[in-house]
Amino acid sequence: MSESVDSSLRIGNPADGHYVVDAVRESGGWGEKASNEEIIEAIRLLARTEGIWAETAGGVTLAVTRKLIEQGRLPRDESIVVCVTGNGLKTVEAVADRVGAPIAIKPTLGSFEEKVLGAL
Repeated sequence: MSESVDSSLRIGNPADGHYVVDAVRESGGWGEKASNEEIIEAIRLLARTEGIWAETAGGVTLAVTRKLIEQGRLPRDESIVVCVTGNGLKTVEAVADRVGAPIAIKPTLGSFEEKVLGAL
């Protein structure tokens, strides 16, 4: 099994892990796991559809939500809130080889329009 791209998941025995398990059990909730590919796809989905560059933990949250919807454990036809609290600058290394090279721009609107919008 390969190491998770999410550094927060690589903690072998998280200090509050038992509280999470207790909360899931007591609430009748569900848990799931996400593969590296599912995490990266969720990060890309957030970027593509919402303009949010999430860190890997946010990718895990969305990837697992998608899986639970597909399994019928979460309703497909209701609004669901997915908390994404960290930005992608925290875990650049997780996606560096899976996205295009960054576009360097000057800190001006003109540079943004020329280099970024012009590339679309």
